[in-house]
Amino acid sequence: MRIGIVGGMDRSAGALRDVATAGGHEIEFHTGVVSSTSAASSLKALVGRAELVVVVTDVNSHNGVCAARREARLRQRPIKIARRLGTAQLAALLEALG
Repeated sequence: MRIGIVGGMDRSAGALRDVATAGGHEIEFHTGVVSSTSAASSLKALVGRAELVVVVTDVNSHNGVCAARREARLRQRPIKIARRLGTAQLAALLEALG
């Protein structure tokens, strides 16, 4: 499954990628910043490619959360809202997905 993560800490991207690939999943990241047209376009593209969108709210702007939710709704992608997302939370989410 291809998972798109919007928001979160860039420094944990490697560890999150390791957890996802260990479970046979692909993962993509977006910072959640949508202040420029290119950033907004890359968010739309990420949601378009993803089979599941995870939005991290703790370190994401209100506009980033709203834009990700809107795109997921428009493209009929399942979305999970998480306050924080670390390796343990991602592993639990992937296990719950089956």
